[in-house]
Amino acid sequence: MIESSDRTPLPRTFFDRPVLEVAPDLLGRTLVRLTDDGPIELRLTEVEAYAGEADPGSHAYRGRTARNAVMFGPPGHAYVYFTYGMWHCLNLVCGPEGAASGVLLRAGEVRVGQELARKRRLSARYDKELAKGPARLATALDVDRTLDGTDACAGPDSPLAVLTGDPVSADQVRTGPRTGVGGDGATQPWRFWIDDDPTVSPYRAHTPRRKRT
Repeated sequence: MIESSDRTPLPRTFFDRPVLEVAPDLLGRTLVRLTDDGPIELRLTEVEAYAGEADPGSHAYRGRTARNAVMFGPPGHAYVYFTYGMWHCLNLVCGPEGAASGVLLRAGEVRVGQELARKRRLSARYDKELAKGPARLATALDVDRTLDGTDACAGPDSPLAVLTGDPVSADQVRTGPRTGVGGDGATQPWRFWIDDDPTVSPYRAHTPRRKRT
């Protein structure tokens, strides 16, 4: 079992910064999920930044709704959404309250609780695939809408937390367009990942939906 060298929880001030500062700074950090069956921990290897109402790719672009309300709240909380009628995705709110910016957690290396993650990710052939993509990450960590609004800075008893872990140096960070984002937000290089890490998900450009005839 591999554990990160620094087990210090990240404070709220870490998340209370511009999203384009927080997102790459999350790489290498340790995400902890306390489940009923035990803890699962992963090292974050890929993330995407979303800049709230200023970002056409963000769920908050058109303002506050019941679905995205957490994004408008204080930083350091989890925003969990359900997509395509089958998958959940986990985000961390950042920036000042009301900014509605957040970081989508796209991929990571499961380092603690692999056996628990494997039970939820039966289709994964190798451990490097357990959390390779945002829906897979949420599935492996047993994340669903019940965790929406969870305070990741609340302390050791919180079901979600982020530890200092082993942050990567700037020369290890790569950046490019966000996966699956179209329109005016398609070209912004707001996806960040650790160079040559095998758990990083493949890039897929946005594919417009075909209109029914």
